[in-house]
Amino acid sequence: MLAKALNSRPMSSTLTTIIAAMLAFLLGTNFPSCSLSKFRITSQFFSFGRDTNSSMYLPIYNSCTSCENNTFSSSATNFSDDKYKIFVPSNPKGAETLPPDIIVSESDLYLRRLWGDPNEDLPIKSKYLVAFAVSLKQKDNVNAAVQKFSENFTIILFHYDGHTNEWDEFEWSTRAIHVSARRQTKWWYAKRFLHPDIVASYEYIFIWDEDLGVEHFDAEEYIKLVKKYGLEISQPAIESNKDFAYQITKRRNDTEVHKKAEDSGNKCPDPNGPACSEFIEIMAPVFSKDAWRCAWHIIQNDLIHGWGIDFTVRKCVEPASEKMGVIDAQWIFHHAVTTLRDQGEEDIGKRTALAKGIADRCYVELGTFKKRWNQAESNYYKMKGLIPLNSTASFTFIP
Repeated sequence: MLAKALNSRPMSSTLTTIIAAMLAFLLGTNFPSCSLSKFRITSQFFSFGRDTNSSMYLPIYNSCTSCENNTFSSSATNFSDDKYKIFVPSNPKGAETLPPDIIVSESDLYLRRLWGDPNEDLPIKSKYLVAFAVSLKQKDNVNAAVQKFSENFTIILFHYDGHTNEWDEFEWSTRAIHVSARRQTKWWYAKRFLHPDIVASYEYIFIWDEDLGVEHFDAEEYIKLVKKYGLEISQPAIESNKDFAYQITKRRNDTEVHKKAEDSGNKCPDPNGPACSEFIEIMAPVFSKDAWRCAWHIIQNDLIHGWGIDFTVRKCVEPASEKMGVIDAQWIFHHAVTTLRDQGEEDIGKRTALAKGIADRCYVELGTFKKRWNQAESNYYKMKGLIPLNSTASFTFIP
């Protein structure tokens, strides 16, 4: 009976013996240093396949590449542990799961090649930025202005009339940044394309109108005076055949820089405050990068004409009476050309209607901005307990 049973399964016994011998050999030769008492068999070590000659499922050896601390594990298993998950609260918002050393939170407007070593892309790295809001009708005047800015300046043109290719006749245009959105103002562009993190590489940012005469202006000499007098927010002095909106911007012949108006008249109630002191006009402002980082936040997304900004940027520097000024030695001429206002309209009646509509919008925006500013200040001082909750006090003069 026993002999019959043994003869009925000779192949099964032989196969089992061979498999056992092979496993013993593999374990003995590949893992001599591992204690079998601490040996963990995981799916990384064995998988199971079906024997094609029988109905048995046999263990198949998978190579193991490490044996550390008498425990077998894979790098994939290690990095799935919570201790390997990155979370850095001090990283920029949304980037907390990135390793800090890979984060680049600021950028620039430098144009780069499509080939070669990136470290050799910039033979000259611009230190300053000048931005103009332009139309094709002012092309020649803008070209003359650009000539006054050296290779130390990155040039960006905001095309509010949609024309960009026509500027290619100028050699410098190929090196300039061109941004086009029809019928938008300088401050609309500045809010969206001159974020402080984008222009952080530039020491000073010029944000200018297009109708300025620059025969008596040199940008490099201007920067020297800005640094000499420690100005964080400034503008060139103005000459014009038109009436001056603010006396403080008018050019003087007896000084390099002035910080107060000669005759305040009835333009402001405080001769030591705006617009008689601590003031620059939004026509041709120049900001240090630190001052711009503050001033950019004052610009409201929906108030595109920028009225009221010039009365509040003094909050961005301390003391404003010393760090804001008008540079007389480098001055410009205001031609007062209303290209943006007219929007290319040739019909006089329609141009008049456009001018009135835009003027009305400017005053509405100024009223809205003033209300927002006063409310924001009031909310802050009430939160600090510095004024009564029912107070309507206004702390910053905005006309």
